Amino acid sequence: MSIPLTIPPSKKHQSFLWSPICTDLNNLNAHIAILGIPFGQAYSADHISNDQSRAPDAIRAMSDRICRQLHHYDFDVGGPVYDNRDLKVIDVGNVFADPTDLSSHSVRTEQAVRKILAAGAMPVILGGDHGIPIPVLRAYDDYGPITLIHVDAHLDWRDDVNGVREGLSSPIRRASEMAHIGEIFQLGLRAQGSGRPEEYDAAIAYGAHIYTAYDIHDNGIESVIDAIPDGGRYYLTIDADGLDPSIMPGVAGPALGGLTYIQMRKLIHGLVKKGRVVGMDIVEICPSLDVNNISCITAGRLIVNLIGSAVRANYFDAPSIFTNSDLLR
Repeated sequence: MSIPLTIPPSKKHQSFLWSPICTDLNNLNAHIAILGIPFGQAYSADHISNDQSRAPDAIRAMSDRICRQLHHYDFDVGGPVYDNRDLKVIDVGNVFADPTDLSSHSVRTEQAVRKILAAGAMPVILGGDHGIPIPVLRAYDDYGPITLIHVDAHLDWRDDVNGVREGLSSPIRRASEMAHIGEIFQLGLRAQGSGRPEEYDAAIAYGAHIYTAYDIHDNGIESVIDAIPDGGRYYLTIDADGLDPSIMPGVAGPALGGLTYIQMRKLIHGLVKKGRVVGMDIVEICPSLDVNNISCITAGRLIVNLIGSAVRANYFDAPSIFTNSDLLR
C-alpha cells in the first residue's frame, strides 16, 4: 500500500475557513492550497511529537473566530474576504508522518508543495516548527529568484544543533544555500535565541537585511517595505514568536517587544502591492500555551489578510500565481 502525501485534518476539527478538503494533489484545482505540516526535523526523540505539531488543526478549529462568515464585511481587507469571487481555496490536509520513518515527512513535504505549485496554486502553510520551511522552499527551485521575508524573534542561522542541520534553528541558513533564494529580509529580531556571534556574522556575510523589532518600532514597518525590491516574488515565513506575546502568547520562546498585528497587516498588504507573494507559512504556535486561542486566531487573521489583499490585487485572474503579467514585468 502506498503511503499518502497528505491526510485529512483531524476528524474533530473542520477545515480552514470551511474550505473543501482534497488530499488528491495530482488532481488539485485550486487558487490557494492550505497545507498543514505538523512535523519538522526533530533534535531528539522527545522532540519528535512536540506541541507545535498540534497547531495546524488548532488553527483550523478557530475558523469561526477568524472569520465568522465568508460573505460578511471584513474591515481588514475592505469587504468580504473573497470579494464575492469564485475563489477556490482548498484545504489539502496535513503532510503524513510515518511513525516508522520520522525523517521521511520532509520528503513528502517537498513533494506536496511541488504538486501545489504545479497546479498553479499558492501554498499557505500551517506549521509545525520552524524547520518546515526548509523542504517547502526547496520545492520552489524552478520559480526563483525568491525574496525571502522572515519574521522572527530569532536569527535562525545555526548550521546544526547536535548534528541536526534541518531543525528549527537553521531554516534561514539552509535557505541561504539554495540557488533560487535571493535577498533575505529578517524582521523582528530581539532578545536571545540559539544564535551566537558566528551565526550573526554568517547572516551579514550573506547580505541578509536585518531589522530588529526596535528598528521597526522606531522607523515604521514602511521603512522595511520600501527597502524590499519592487516586482519580486516573495515568500513570507512567520515564526509566531516574531510577534509580540500580547497577540501571540502561545509560543515556546516568548520575547517582549515584538511586532504588532497592525505592523504585520501593513507588511502583508505592502508585499502584495509590491509584487507577488508566492507562499506563506506560520509556524511555532504551541496550542497548550495559548491564551483564549488568541495565537491561533491571530495566525488565521494574517492568512485572511493575505488572501483578501491578493484577491483585490487580481492575483488569481491568471492560471498560475507566477504568471500575472500585471505584477511581474
